[in-house]
Amino acid sequence: MRAARLIKMVLLLQSRPSMTAAELARELEVSERTVTRDAQALSEAGVPVYADRGRAGGYRLIGGYRTRLTGLARSEAEALFLSGVPAALREMGLEDAASAARLKVSAALLPSLRDASRTAAQRFHLDAPAWFKEPETPGLLPTVADAVWDDRRITARYRRGDNEVERELEPYALVLKAGAWYLCARVAEEASFRVYRIDRFTTVAVREDRFTRDEEFDLPAFWEERAAQFARSILHAEVVVRLTGEGVRQLAYTVDPQSAREALAAAGDPDERGRVTVTLPVESEEVAHAQLTTLGPEVEVLSPATLRKRFTDDAARLTELYGA
Repeated sequence: MRAARLIKMVLLLQSRPSMTAAELARELEVSERTVTRDAQALSEAGVPVYADRGRAGGYRLIGGYRTRLTGLARSEAEALFLSGVPAALREMGLEDAASAARLKVSAALLPSLRDASRTAAQRFHLDAPAWFKEPETPGLLPTVADAVWDDRRITARYRRGDNEVERELEPYALVLKAGAWYLCARVAEEASFRVYRIDRFTTVAVREDRFTRDEEFDLPAFWEERAAQFARSILHAEVVVRLTGEGVRQLAYTVDPQSAREALAAAGDPDERGRVTVTLPVESEEVAHAQLTTLGPEVEVLSPATLRKRFTDDAARLTELYGA
């Protein structure tokens, strides 16, 4: 533990001209007294750490000293490629590994390039969760993430409806979609791949034995295919609507985008008022009512009759509210 902290202290000082005891303490998550002791230990070990006294003082390396302890461990190298998603790293328990990797890369750079990580971080940030939704980190996510990184089989119990099911899984990959975490795994007894929401796991036991990955497995392609299958699988009903030009433009922001594009592509020519009649697949009449309501007067529901009546009733209530 202390050895890793001493190495991190050297890398910090190597990547910056100087740092105060308070800055080092904050980075190393220790007290300033511990920083003083660590600096003395490094000096006794032959690392030229120099302490500048006074209000503007701090610690620095002298004589152009550079450590050769910049090789990346596997976990650090893997975490480095995820540095653009800090929230995901934190939730998977990889924040420390990514921090160490960035320090080592920074220490290996020329002095003129050492601010590259900071300038990049100020120019790009990925915020995965949807708006107006507070994401919750599944409690079992770090356990599942460890198994994914280490290619270890897991025994997992998860909620399926009102029941719990137990499966032996080979955890291949994690996906963060709109604030929700999913596990892409191969079911051992079926040799088939499935997708599981991690917040539905009730227990996860990581086994000692490892599995051999299928080199043909393509995560982006697999996820794209499964996501499209899921989007289509929940569309059990159809509605017929008439859209204004503005309704056509807004439709893909209101319902499933792929379904909207396919429905519009199959629609006929606009009528004399520029309106387009579209047959649209939807999840249910209730969901369609909630989604299409956002289009207001830009959409007219033609069928089914029960959905049209919902909008007729809505219009009557709005007229009662605003008619006067």
